[in-house]
Amino acid sequence: MKILGIDPGLRTTGFGVIEKQGNKLAYIASGTIKTPDADLPQRLKVILGSVAEIIGTYRPDCAAIEKVFVNVNPQSTLLLGQARGAAICALVGADLLVAEYTALQVKQAVVGHGKAQKAQVQDMVQRLLQLSGLPGTDAADALGVAICHAHSGESLKTLGGLAPELAKKGLRVRGGRLVG
Repeated sequence: MKILGIDPGLRTTGFGVIEKQGNKLAYIASGTIKTPDADLPQRLKVILGSVAEIIGTYRPDCAAIEKVFVNVNPQSTLLLGQARGAAICALVGADLLVAEYTALQVKQAVVGHGKAQKAQVQDMVQRLLQLSGLPGTDAADALGVAICHAHSGESLKTLGGLAPELAKKGLRVRGGRLVG
């Protein structure tokens, strides 16, 4: 299964493509999409077109994207959300299933704790994918999103298959926990 990970940003959007075969992960590609110093619609157009081009080049089976966190500055949060929306539109426009993960979930999956620094994420991505050098921070974050999905995707599929049976028993999942 080929997974495309996206770390959205209005100025720089990271992408990473990995392949999962059984329990093994293999690096395929990564990089960044840099938008020009232009107005918002032009930047969103670059993100949309570039993500579509990446999909066409690498033909992923599914995609994962980092969820937006709320900044101190609401305007920054809104702009980041629009960049994320442009990337999601390209993903769903290519009929890809899109999973969403918080930065905390990604750091937990890659480093082992949610308070990891960017350098720790870079280092672990390099180790997990056996890269010859450190990936850039945005590319490392995107590869981390893909790795998180590789680890979580099967669990989510399994939970999705179990959901009807759990519901019959009056159980549901909330915040990653089984509750009655």
